[in-house]
Amino acid sequence: MAAQEVVIYTTMFCPYCQRAKAILAGKGVAFQEIAVDGDRSARQAMTARAGGRTSVPQIFVGEQHIGGCDDLEDLEAAGGFDALLVETGHAETVRQDAP
Repeated sequence: MAAQEVVIYTTMFCPYCQRAKAILAGKGVAFQEIAVDGDRSARQAMTARAGGRTSVPQIFVGEQHIGGCDDLEDLEAAGGFDALLVETGHAETVRQDAP
């Protein structure tokens, strides 16, 4: 199965965006970053896709909306992010010795 695309909507000076990207990079997950600074149409697309949420980052794995940085951190702390990565074809990025 081909891995589902991971997309993160960001702005340049957002510390939460940086934290979320660091989590993804630390997992070895390739992602598409869509910068919404000053791009009204990209921000509108993000807001529509995120069910009305306007804050950044907004993170998606395939069509599944993860939410923002806090949501990603909560999912990671609960062990759910590794499970989601395996489920969506990113098994090679999940450490085999992870609890």
